[in-house]
Amino acid sequence: MIGKSLLAVIALLAPAGVTANVPLPGTGVTVQEQASDPVRLASYGFGTKRTYLRGVTGDTFVRQKGFSEAALSPDGRRVAAVPDSYHSGWDSVVVTDRLVGKPARVRTVRKPLTASYASWSRDGTKVVLTVEKKVGGKWRTSGFTVVDALASTARTVTVTGAATGAGFWFAPDGNLVAEYGKGLRVYNPADGKVVRTFPSIGLPTGPEDAFSPSGRQLALWCPASVAEDLCVADPATGKIVRRVPVEPEALFGWWDESHVIAVAAWKGAYRLVVLDLTGKTKRVLAGVPAKAWKSGLWLHFVRER
Repeated sequence: MIGKSLLAVIALLAPAGVTANVPLPGTGVTVQEQASDPVRLASYGFGTKRTYLRGVTGDTFVRQKGFSEAALSPDGRRVAAVPDSYHSGWDSVVVTDRLVGKPARVRTVRKPLTASYASWSRDGTKVVLTVEKKVGGKWRTSGFTVVDALASTARTVTVTGAATGAGFWFAPDGNLVAEYGKGLRVYNPADGKVVRTFPSIGLPTGPEDAFSPSGRQLALWCPASVAEDLCVADPATGKIVRRVPVEPEALFGWWDESHVIAVAAWKGAYRLVVLDLTGKTKRVLAGVPAKAWKSGLWLHFVRER
């Protein structure tokens, strides 16, 4: 039997009927949504300068002042927001259960280190943040911080040999994945030890989860040895299983098991589209003005079903 609290969350987060037009303030973008869509736009922003979060109900997006980023859990229930300044000498993340509404500030790393680029685990209980420090005037990845969103605790792990600009994110199995050379490296989140390495598989399409809903496919930017730009690999073996003849500007996760969400150039501007794995556009979600896209626009979707 489904508990009352879960029913309440479902009622709050489910879209009410068909939403034809969802405008995104400050972008000139209007997203076309349908009640049957498997994903729903939950937040967007411009780099770390501005972040907008969709309300628990309705189609209104609100700017998150005082935060450089705000990431929703896969079920949309919790939000992890990174403040744009230190608090008492610490960087931190503010985790809010949107059903309860009470925020919890969790310390992550001491100044001058930073912990940012929040990525949720598939079960919505943990957040990983990439830890960086300045070396010779440039930011360099030094490790990661895992935040337990339920216990409001954090653990930071230093990773020896991490790639300079690597960003850590959760794989479906609970391990962490990060860029490594021209490929990927998988780490144990408890101690940062290397689980396996795919040195030339290509780089993840991020910043969204590059794994398909089932976890059996991994979207990558093809390695230089491949003519196509977009590749799909088997994450269990590291082998490329599909080459997609398309040249998107960016990917923002998977629509379903056989489609991805992409931004593609279109007549002097751009479009937000759903692409199948043959490279064909199956649906146009929005037009994107060139000014908005070149200002660092990013989009984050949560899975509805």
